[in-house]
Amino acid sequence: MSSSLSFLLLPLSPNPNFNPSNLLFVRSRTPLLLPGPRSSRQDLNLVDAADQASSAAAAAPISPGVREQVYHVLEVRPDGAVSPKSISRRQILKSSGLRLRDLRSVDPSLFLINSSPSLLVREHALLLNFGSLRTIAMADRVFLFDHHHRGASAFLHCLLPRLNAAGAAGYPDMPFEIEVVEAALISCIQRLEQRLMSVEPRVVQLLEMLPNRLTADVLEELRLSKQNLVEFGSRAGALKQMLLDLLEDPVEIRRICIMGRTGCVLRRGEKGSQIVCSVTAEKQIAEEEEEEIELLLENYLQRCESCHGQAERLLDSAREMEDSVAVNLSSRRLQVSRVELLLQVGTFCVAVGALVAGIFGMNLKSYLEELALAFWLTTGGIVVGALAAFFVMYYYLRARRIL
Repeated sequence: MSSSLSFLLLPLSPNPNFNPSNLLFVRSRTPLLLPGPRSSRQDLNLVDAADQASSAAAAAPISPGVREQVYHVLEVRPDGAVSPKSISRRQILKSSGLRLRDLRSVDPSLFLINSSPSLLVREHALLLNFGSLRTIAMADRVFLFDHHHRGASAFLHCLLPRLNAAGAAGYPDMPFEIEVVEAALISCIQRLEQRLMSVEPRVVQLLEMLPNRLTADVLEELRLSKQNLVEFGSRAGALKQMLLDLLEDPVEIRRICIMGRTGCVLRRGEKGSQIVCSVTAEKQIAEEEEEEIELLLENYLQRCESCHGQAERLLDSAREMEDSVAVNLSSRRLQVSRVELLLQVGTFCVAVGALVAGIFGMNLKSYLEELALAFWLTTGGIVVGALAAFFVMYYYLRARRIL
């Protein structure tokens, strides 16, 4: 296809004093229409319109083009009501008063980097991360992430009966967020105890079986049991360390006690941070709750230490048995090596006798074949020489402690 080209002669400026040097040659495929000269009032109106447009664009929210993450959670109320809910990250931050960096500890999409147990205390919320259990506990609700996992299901089985019992009694025994923390600890400790009860009998059976039965299947099972004990010990140790850190920091426990209480704050003094409330009764209740929380954490710390200690003892026994098996196998390999060495010495002595027999077997005349006793003398000499060489080598190796 061919297209027509047009050349226009355009003045650079609307100057009434026309000058041919001010002409600009423009090559275009379509006719170019230029506006005529405008007045100063029209120019000012255009400038004002442009300023207004730029101000409106600056005031409008900027969309980065990234889709906001939405979490599918279970919302649990203090009365025991459970409802699934889809909530965005912005809504979680707005309802809980958290910061964006706080969500990293419970974000299920970051399970590879935040798998260690943690309990973070913030002004209006508690963030719990116990592996497969991730929750945000507030005074009036709990957001449970990944509720289809086993840890979350165990947490619900512990929490809901406690809430229903408190509702039937007409008053809660403890604040809602403390109930959530205790239910989370109960579910986590019970899962550790159940796993230990399933691993311990098999490990004990292997320890009783191994000294008398060394097979590939038994050794492989010992290796898998040891691997399970190492993983179990690391989880129990991480939970124990978290509880120890929390007990050694009374400020965090006091922050839990004043959560949701109006008029109660922490003030630093000569004796550390103390609870100060505008109402004396509130302060007394907060101090009582502090003692209850310490007792609660101490109780579950002892249970966790018991699980961790038992796992460490089983792991030490498995390692000792593994070392014993290694020594036993080394002893057997040494015996096999001794037998192989004796066979090699005997083979060497027989090979020397075969060399002598080969020499006499050559088709060359030595004039010994004419003697009747030459065969028996040669045979006897080969046998006696081989035996003598074998015993000489044997005693030499025994003297050098090689055998």
